Amino acid sequence: MAVRAVRGAVQLERDEAEHMHEQVSELLTAMIERNELSVDDLISVMFTATPDLHSDFPAVGARKLGITDVPLICAQELDVPGALPRVVRILAHVETSRGKSDINHVYLGAAAALRRDIAQ
Repeated sequence: MAVRAVRGAVQLERDEAEHMHEQVSELLTAMIERNELSVDDLISVMFTATPDLHSDFPAVGARKLGITDVPLICAQELDVPGALPRVVRILAHVETSRGKSDINHVYLGAAAALRRDIAQ
């Protein structure tokens, strides 16, 4: 087994806690499913949110999925002029037999514009 990093992002429609939890849960679920992982494969997960999101911690969405024994941390993205607003990004470290080139990074909705080169 190797340790790999899986990336993902989603743009929220609004800064509302329940909406954030739903969108983060959907993104994290897609990242796990598209890479044929289980929750036990997660080593740690880092969440970032753009400065315009402050209704709650993105990690709450993961906890609502039942991910309770994996270290999670939240941070704020840089406030760059012209950056896509209301974006939550995820960087998950996982154990997998997949090679680096076989990792499926997941960018949902308008967040696909962030990394057209690797968005699924």
